[in-house]
Amino acid sequence: MMKTLCILGATGSIGGSTLDVVERHPDRYRVGALTAHKSFDALLELSLKYTPDVAVLSGLTPSDDLVKRWKQSGLKTELIFGPQGLISAVDTSTVVMAAIVGAAGLPPTLHAVSKGKTVLLANKEALVMTGALFMRLVQRSGAIVLPVDSEHNAVFQCFGQTSHQTAAPKVVQRITLTASGGPFLRRSIASLSSVTPDEACAHPNWVMGRKISVDSATMMNKGLELIEAKWLFDLAPTHLKVLIHPQSIVHAMVEFCDGSVLAQLSNPDMRVPIAHALAFPERIATGVKSLDLASVGSLQFEVPDRARFPCLDLAYRVLGDSGTLAAILNAANEVAVEAFLAQQIAYLQIAEVIQATLDAVPAGSAASLEMVLAADAQARAKAAAHVAALGA
Repeated sequence: MMKTLCILGATGSIGGSTLDVVERHPDRYRVGALTAHKSFDALLELSLKYTPDVAVLSGLTPSDDLVKRWKQSGLKTELIFGPQGLISAVDTSTVVMAAIVGAAGLPPTLHAVSKGKTVLLANKEALVMTGALFMRLVQRSGAIVLPVDSEHNAVFQCFGQTSHQTAAPKVVQRITLTASGGPFLRRSIASLSSVTPDEACAHPNWVMGRKISVDSATMMNKGLELIEAKWLFDLAPTHLKVLIHPQSIVHAMVEFCDGSVLAQLSNPDMRVPIAHALAFPERIATGVKSLDLASVGSLQFEVPDRARFPCLDLAYRVLGDSGTLAAILNAANEVAVEAFLAQQIAYLQIAEVIQATLDAVPAGSAASLEMVLAADAQARAKAAAHVAALGA
């Protein structure tokens, strides 16, 4: 049966990989909606190719020039401006790829869940920020949520389930998420004070956006994934572990009560988890190169160095909290990374901004979206003030 797909964040790396998989299976998928933040030209090019019903520029307001250029293209696709357009995009489709980075992806992702859609979750911040609230909404609406993050998708594959239920079977003893260690795994800690944004974004294995690339370098990305895993798989923090694995071939491991450990392996290419989530419980071709373990040679694993990756410790600090602490962490990280990319603070000051924000903003209940958003706003203000103080 043909599935209609909405891609939130179509011009990003996940969006591009999703469209690559979709293009290989025209008998299975039709693009109903594409969204971008401000990338008009890229969105226009994609819309001309895939002819969606709706296209959204969530970070722009209408302008005569853009509207005119859109009409001149001859597209029948409706162009919508502003963040509310993301809701309209979700409503066009039965399947939603949630690939908007950061807190901006929360409202449309929650809307998709509330409407009982099939949500392919690449936006980890939705679960990080709203955790229990998100999962209660999934249960209430009957939405199907399938993980797209390579590590969480790997865990889900290791469960061996044909049901879309993501909670870990009772026989699962431990889950291990792997991390490449990013571009600074072997660099001296003393030299990290001079790291440039381009160096932090030069990931050795994965092609990703700049924000996620910085998160990978600091290992905050892995910290956020631990929080996501806690909610998605319904596991206590003591059952979650991280290992450095520089080759990025083993994406996760699941240990069972009998001592057996299952791992999911593939070349580091996001088309693998995307295709798995798109076609679940079937499997479809991705165009990904076959894994040649002989050419890889060896697979290495090591415990993360907490002195090198202080952001991972900050994530562990909030892992057991069921209130707004994770939302505060996420907001502070977004502000800090943005400031680093704008060269307003140094690389090592990212963790400093996050720590100061966690210390300054009291955690509260996360029983409602309003409470979470209030904590998010307070944390952003505190983090921005700390950034300003560092630059003074």
